[in-house]
Amino acid sequence: MAGDVTALFRASTAHSPSIAMLDRAGGGGTGRIIDFCIPCNAHFPTPAMFERLGARLREILTYYPSGADTITGELCQVLGLHPGTVAMGNGSTELITWIDHLLVRESLAVPVPTFGRWTDQPMETGKRVDMFLLPEARGFQLDTDAFVRFIRTRRSRTAVICNPNNPDGGLLSKAEVLSLCDTLHDLDLVVVDESFMEFADAPGEASVVDEAVLRPNVIVLRSLGKNFGLHGIRFGYLVANPALAGRVRSMLPKWNINSFAEAVVFMLKEYRGEYAESLRRARVDRQEMIARLAQLPGLTVYPSQGNFAYVRLPVGVDGTVLRDRLLSEHGVLVRECGNKVGSSSRFLRLVVREQEEVRQLISAMEQVLYGGPARPAPLPAAAPPSPMLPQGLQYVPSPMAAAPLPPSMVLPGSMPPASAAPAMVMPGAMPPAMVMPPSMPPSSAVSPSMPAPMATRVPRASAATAPSATAASTAPATGPMAMARGYTSGTAAVDRLVSGA
Repeated sequence: MAGDVTALFRASTAHSPSIAMLDRAGGGGTGRIIDFCIPCNAHFPTPAMFERLGARLREILTYYPSGADTITGELCQVLGLHPGTVAMGNGSTELITWIDHLLVRESLAVPVPTFGRWTDQPMETGKRVDMFLLPEARGFQLDTDAFVRFIRTRRSRTAVICNPNNPDGGLLSKAEVLSLCDTLHDLDLVVVDESFMEFADAPGEASVVDEAVLRPNVIVLRSLGKNFGLHGIRFGYLVANPALAGRVRSMLPKWNINSFAEAVVFMLKEYRGEYAESLRRARVDRQEMIARLAQLPGLTVYPSQGNFAYVRLPVGVDGTVLRDRLLSEHGVLVRECGNKVGSSSRFLRLVVREQEEVRQLISAMEQVLYGGPARPAPLPAAAPPSPMLPQGLQYVPSPMAAAPLPPSMVLPGSMPPASAAPAMVMPGAMPPAMVMPPSMPPSSAVSPSMPAPMATRVPRASAATAPSATAASTAPATGPMAMARGYTSGTAAVDRLVSGA
């Protein structure tokens, strides 16, 4: 059954299979899965809330919910928002879909890697998607000035940023976001996706919810499923000026919010304190998990303000093989990022969990990567100038950073040589539109059926400077074979474009 379970990840999809799919593939015998894949609040709802919901299960499932206006009105009372500025949806994905259909014309610019629906949804409806590559050398931090220049060059009509960004957890300050919004006041739309903002250390100092309602073209998106640890309920909301919010709200079905969502929303007033405590605990868990991960030799952990950590695996480790072995051998589910546009199989996104579960994750990774407990690598005497990581974390410059880019790969903000071949672009787009990372060669020394260590237990500096690994990692990957070696976008049209098929 292990093969059936891990085969689900190889399907052409931009998202991981659901827990229900994994359970069915394993014949209901997969056992307890320790989930480091689905990003939700591990400390909320409280057991008391689940007991209350369970006691009302028959009533909740039997009857229609109230209309969306009633549920939205209650949510606005809890959050201190005006109902005229809010549209509540059946998950943030429903709202993204309506934003695309109603408000996005021609083209949309978005930094990558990011949440897959912001790249896939507009492409599915025939828009041009201009993808601005976040540089690994800067810790995937968005340079807003460079992003604006990219938008002007591409003449994009809509701009989207996720703050904090998914999968790396990078956070822009409120001043940076407002400056970006005001600079792009002439665009049709600017979307700030704050789905993970509640997990940031100081969310009130970074959110632009209050300021969005004063601007004619700005929408802020929020996800309640992630904040409350209830993805299965499917509820989220957007905040914008009354004209924008009303336009989206007018298209939503009367009963688009289900009875479970209504029950939770009407319980929130009683559990404000417990919710605030759950966020505080999640922030502490994130700090401790990042510190533990940073001690694994060869692993690079990037700073995050989300409830997840973005990590780069040691040189030569294939993330798909690691993912499959962690699940089949240890029951640990992780998000391998090879099918995220702008990422590769060398990266994992690991959701913040409680300390005991993190210990199980670390133990499982040590067994698969090194064959046993790994000794922490010594900390460097001085941190490198870029990117700046929290104290105690180690940074290993990417072996890709020094390699010349092949002609078909042009970084935003740089000019290709005169003799370079045309950059890879979306149909009808102006280059450069898409920048794809080189594929990392899979490790030939391991396979899911042979539980052998995937990485040599060496200090980070040695792993980063090994000539053979560097040479392999910098080789350009083009054509259909590059696609077969590990990259799929989750959208068939994009895959054909990138592969040259």
